[in-house]
Amino acid sequence: MTNRTLACVFAHPDDDAYGVGGSVALHANDPDFRFVLVHATFGEQGDIRDGFPATRHTLGSIRRAEDEAAWRAHGRVPDRHEWLGLPDGGLAEVPFDDVVAAVARILDEEDPAVVVTFGPDGIFGHPDHVAIGAATDEAFARLRRRDRSGFQRLAHGAVPQTVFERWNRQRAELGLFTFDPTQTYHMRGVPDEQIRVTVDCRAVAHRTVAGLREHRSQLHVMSDDPTNTSQWERRLGREWYAIAWPELDGDVPMLTDLFDGLE
Repeated sequence: MTNRTLACVFAHPDDDAYGVGGSVALHANDPDFRFVLVHATFGEQGDIRDGFPATRHTLGSIRRAEDEAAWRAHGRVPDRHEWLGLPDGGLAEVPFDDVVAAVARILDEEDPAVVVTFGPDGIFGHPDHVAIGAATDEAFARLRRRDRSGFQRLAHGAVPQTVFERWNRQRAELGLFTFDPTQTYHMRGVPDEQIRVTVDCRAVAHRTVAGLREHRSQLHVMSDDPTNTSQWERRLGREWYAIAWPELDGDVPMLTDLFDGLE
């Protein structure tokens, strides 16, 4: 048996919709592949658009059901899906060691070869993203040992700076609002040299889009035009990751898969 367990730790339902769907689809038929998904919150503080049948009281359960339906539509449901039930919008106020312990308990049981979470940028600078990413990094560091087959790589989902700038230019040309990376909740990129994994997901992008469409309560937040399937598939043709551990030499070629080069 080869350790091909991937553990993904995110803050909200739909954070996973963009981040790892392509990588999961590419390994869907690998008999050694195990997919573990952890959500810190139910997303109960998310936006409720006019006319959508949700209340502040019901939105969390709706979004949890949407996320589970999304993976069924994608075609590769998690082998284990954990919901920590921490407060949406308040992760940074939860004692850090409590969040670390909650994540570490699951990671310790699963011994994943690769762990994916948010980096310090949080992709959108969202405090919940930053908080769960930092807690997952710490849990990884505490659990990593030589006598384990797991914990071989810690990856942060990210957007290369040049890609972010190109997307922003295209948005401006189309008359859409542009992201200001100095503002919270606005997308931001990371320096291109920090990107060490680029996954070509074009062949499976339709599966990620099928999952995205199940997040009905948040479609207005996730896309300017949820009906434009081809635009979504183009946007989801690549997934990018920075490697937080182990440090890679600068002359190591770009990896093309989360498991590239692992034992």
